[in-house]
Amino acid sequence: MSRLKPRERDAIVQALRAGVVPKLGLRHIQVGRAREIEELVKDMDRIADGGSAIRFIIGEYGSGKTFFMNLIRLVALEKGLVVMFADLAPDRRIHATGGQARGLYAEMARNLATRTKPDGGALPSVVERFVSQAQHDAEAQEQSTDDIIRQRLAHFEELTGGFDFAQVIRRYWEGHETGDEELKSAAIRWLRGEFATKTDARKALGVRTIVNDASVYDHLKLMSAFVCEAGYKGLLVGLDEMVNLYKLTSSQARNANYEQILRILNDVLQGSAENLGFLMGGTPEFLMNTRRGLYSYEALQSRLAENTFARDGLVDLSGPVIRLASLTPEDLFVLLANIRAVMQGDEAILPDNALEAFMAHCSDRIGEAYFRTPRNTVTAFVNLLAVLEQNPGVEWSDLIEELDVVEDSGDDMSDVDESVGAVPESDELASFRL
Repeated sequence: MSRLKPRERDAIVQALRAGVVPKLGLRHIQVGRAREIEELVKDMDRIADGGSAIRFIIGEYGSGKTFFMNLIRLVALEKGLVVMFADLAPDRRIHATGGQARGLYAEMARNLATRTKPDGGALPSVVERFVSQAQHDAEAQEQSTDDIIRQRLAHFEELTGGFDFAQVIRRYWEGHETGDEELKSAAIRWLRGEFATKTDARKALGVRTIVNDASVYDHLKLMSAFVCEAGYKGLLVGLDEMVNLYKLTSSQARNANYEQILRILNDVLQGSAENLGFLMGGTPEFLMNTRRGLYSYEALQSRLAENTFARDGLVDLSGPVIRLASLTPEDLFVLLANIRAVMQGDEAILPDNALEAFMAHCSDRIGEAYFRTPRNTVTAFVNLLAVLEQNPGVEWSDLIEELDVVEDSGDDMSDVDESVGAVPESDELASFRL
C-alpha cells in the first residue's frame, strides 16, 4: 500500500463510519471490479480521443455504486478530463419546469473538478486557463487577445446557446483585462447557471439567455467543447441517485426526464456528442421496473435491454448498462484487510482470523447480503476497530459475538407508493421524503 497521508486516513475513516464514500484515498481500499474498471478506462480513453460514452451503473443499495463512480471519476481526472458530478434530489433533476434542472446544472458546475482541483470549485481556474492560453497565443502571434478568443470560440456560434456562451467568456476576459472583479464574478455565475432571470443576466453581462431547465444538456455540450479549448481532454458528467426519477409520482414528469435521457443516449450512440461522457447510477428498480423505471419508456427499454447471450456465467460489459456484481468472499476479506491497514497501520492489532470470524458472523446474521451490499458490513467493521483502538483491554472475540449487523434494505424506497396515481407537476415535491 502506498504511503497514507493523515488527511486521507481521517477522510476514509469518517466517511466509512457514516456509510458514505470517501472523496480521498479510494485507492487504499479499492478491491474487485477489475473487468468493470477496465471497460470504463476504455471509455475515458474514447472520450479523450474525441468520442463519447454513456454508462448506467446499476446495483442494489449499499452495493458500491457511488464508490465505483467516484473511482471512475478519479480515473477521468488522471486521464486529463474535467468532471462534473452531482446527486439527483427532489430539487435537482434532468428535466423540469420549475428550476429543478437548472438546480442540477448549478450543483454540477459547483462540483466541477480537474486533476489539480479534485475537490470541486474548479470552474474559475478552467476559464482562467483558457484566457491565459489565449493571451499567450496572442503575444506569440502578435495579435490582440480578444481576436484570439473570438477565433477559438467562433465555432461555438453554430451550437445551441453558443453565441451567448462565447460572449460570456469574452466578458470574463474584459474583466480580467480591466481588473473588474465584479464582471468576472458575473461571468462565472452565468457559467454556473446561477442567474435566475434573463433580465439580471442582460444587465450584468449584456447577454439575452441564461442556463434554464430546457437548455441544461445543451450547456453540458458547450462546456465539453469549452474545456477542450482550455486544454483538457473532455468532460465526464456523473449523475448519482437516479432513483429520484423513479420516485416521481407524476408519470408526465417521469417521462419527460426519461425522454431527456433518451436524447442523451441517442446522441452518444449515434456519435453526435464529442469529448463527452455520462455515468448514471441507479438501482435495479430504476432500470427495470416497467411501471416507473427506465423500462417503462419503450424506446429506452429497447436500447438498454440486456444481451440475451450473456447468461449462465457469461458477461457482456460493452453495452450501456453495467451491473455491479457481488463481491466475492476473497474480495471482502481484502477490503476488510485494507480498512484495517488504513486504521491501524503496519502494527495491526486485529489478526487475520478475526477478519474471518467477523465475516462468518455477518454471514450468519444477514446471509449473502453482506456480499451484495457491503456498506453496513464495512460500517460495522470500522466501528469494531474504533472500539478496539480506544479500549486496549477488550477482546475482539467478545465484541464480534455482540455485534449487531442488519441487512441494508434500501429504505430510500419506502416512500414510494405504487398505488398512487399521477399528480400535477406543481405537487411533485410532496412525493419526496425530505
